[in-house]
Amino acid sequence: MDASQTITSLKGVGEKTAKLFAKLNIRNIEDLLHNYPRDYETFSQPLLIQDAVSGDVCSIRACLVGNITAKKVRNLTIINFTAKDTSGEVFMTYFNTPYIKNILKKGYFYIFRGIPQNRNGKLIMEQAKIYKPEEYFKLMDVLQPKYPLTAGLTNHMVAKSVKQAFASIDLEKDYLPEWIRGKMQLSSYRQAMEEIHFPPDYNRMLEARKRLVFDEFFIFLLALRKCKEHRTDLESGYPMMEVAQTKRLIEALPYSLTTAQGKVWQEIRQDLMGKNAMNRLIQGDVGSGKTILAFLALLMCVANGYQGAMMAPTEVLASQHYETMSKLTEQYQLPFRPVLLTGSMTAKEKREAYEEIRRGEVNVVIGTHALIQEKVEYKKLALVVTDEQHRFGVRQRERLAGKGEGVHVMVMSATPIPRTLALILYGDLDISIVDELPADRLPIKNCVVGTEYREKAYRFIEKEVGMGHQIYVICPMVEEGETDGVENVVSYTEKLKSILPSRIQIACLHGKMRPADKNRIMEEYAAHNIDVLVSTTVIEVGINVPNATVMMVENAERFGLAQLHQLRGRVGRGDSQSYCIFINGSGKKQNFDRLEILNHSNDGFYIAGEDLKLRGPGDLFGIRQSGLMDFKLGDIYQDTDILKAAAKYADKLLEEDAMLEKPENEMLGKYMDNVLNAVDFWTI
Repeated sequence: MDASQTITSLKGVGEKTAKLFAKLNIRNIEDLLHNYPRDYETFSQPLLIQDAVSGDVCSIRACLVGNITAKKVRNLTIINFTAKDTSGEVFMTYFNTPYIKNILKKGYFYIFRGIPQNRNGKLIMEQAKIYKPEEYFKLMDVLQPKYPLTAGLTNHMVAKSVKQAFASIDLEKDYLPEWIRGKMQLSSYRQAMEEIHFPPDYNRMLEARKRLVFDEFFIFLLALRKCKEHRTDLESGYPMMEVAQTKRLIEALPYSLTTAQGKVWQEIRQDLMGKNAMNRLIQGDVGSGKTILAFLALLMCVANGYQGAMMAPTEVLASQHYETMSKLTEQYQLPFRPVLLTGSMTAKEKREAYEEIRRGEVNVVIGTHALIQEKVEYKKLALVVTDEQHRFGVRQRERLAGKGEGVHVMVMSATPIPRTLALILYGDLDISIVDELPADRLPIKNCVVGTEYREKAYRFIEKEVGMGHQIYVICPMVEEGETDGVENVVSYTEKLKSILPSRIQIACLHGKMRPADKNRIMEEYAAHNIDVLVSTTVIEVGINVPNATVMMVENAERFGLAQLHQLRGRVGRGDSQSYCIFINGSGKKQNFDRLEILNHSNDGFYIAGEDLKLRGPGDLFGIRQSGLMDFKLGDIYQDTDILKAAAKYADKLLEEDAMLEKPENEMLGKYMDNVLNAVDFWTI
């Protein structure tokens, strides 16, 4: 069997199941094998109720006593019952699972697995998994893979399909040169693949992960270097002169640029006036004022008679940039003639925009991926600005810069990457850091609390909405069943609708939605037709709502600190005081201590540095620590040492064999050809 064969080539996977796999972007055998477990579960000896620790996943063997009650609150069906053992009792709660009444029998023992919580002296378990004792004991003391799932697709179905794929595919060939495997003490590719899915023990799983993380970083860095990304000496095709318009705009703005903004603007100016094309990364915390620097660069560009392009990760953010530029143009009589170009525009609107761009009637094009489509012909494209760069492929950036010759490239990122890592990941770019927030910015008030604070948080949300403000609630997962004991967007939205007054408009947003639906929800929220938005981290980039004053993050312990800091940046953008509530769903003290770093600092670079110090092997399976670069397993904060090693060996290899032609590197060379031919294979 070939890895490119469709998933339906596996026994037991028909068209219906294939559609479920497709929801997880699994369409062939290769996709299936690279759909790694998101966690592992060890079924240990069931505890007595009195020994259960609040906030820790555990299993309890208890007898169902009393009756099972069901009540309906709006669209929510709530099931309650009590289970006892010789040491105490636990109160069980389930949402929208009426079938439980049919599968449980009074007087029988079951094993309940979930996260107990102490509330007002009572031990409560919500949505615990239920096993018959004989089923449970078969699973004990084995590391069980837990896969990302979608409604209708069970963990058992995925694991069974993976086992079948391993039995029928050849993974013996290893593209990684033997000398690198030896130096790094890495497993073979086949062993790593098998043991990341079905590890005999925890240490073997860590070894498998180390090999696959190294591969991700190594291939990414090799691809960067082979993609001619080192272009610092590329001669500019568009030399620019100093213009008065930029100075006049800086003086006319109702605020002064910060010292950091002023310094970075001078670096941008020098680049644009130099003989080589600019290739600069502007790193700055959320709210540090990167957008005005981009507008100043574009102003210098158009005042020199050229065109500029600004690419945003979402249509909503592109529209917001367009509106901001249009207002500035009108207010300060600037020479901008902007046009908006997005995927959702009609064919006629696009044709008109293409024609205006081609003839040079517009001098700034603001949009999404539509900017790099073949049909877009620029007359004199001299500057490309990409906003939130890590959401775009290197190929996409290259393709956009390729619309002109010797084009200046300016990359903006709010991801606080420590400089040591930035030099590896963006080695081809000059790096500028805007490390200062405007003086008039109200600091966000933070609090780190346990789950018992939720009721108070809901009342606070109600009060803020009553004052005309908007709220974000972040959950780690999209739907129920993806991770035990973790809040999910779909169920949480229904729960909030049953708790908060009906006048409050609540909606949900997540990555599994169609792009058009995501855009619609973000536009509705930006227009204040939605009061409370329950979302996954998809909200991390792509929307600017100054009216949003509260960010509440459920299971905050599951996220990296750097990512939580970026999420927090969605609030605090207006004149009103903003708040961030981090809920520690685990109840563990070390998680409270870690989250307290966010409580005491609003400096993204400091937080990212602290995150690097705190991460350890025990943190391998949080929710993605950073959305940066979309590695499947690797995480730049957590796997810093592996990243540095991968950079060292990638450089050494290319130094000795730049074309990867030596016999020992031949297989890697062929693999890299496939990688480089795959459009947008990686994201940076």
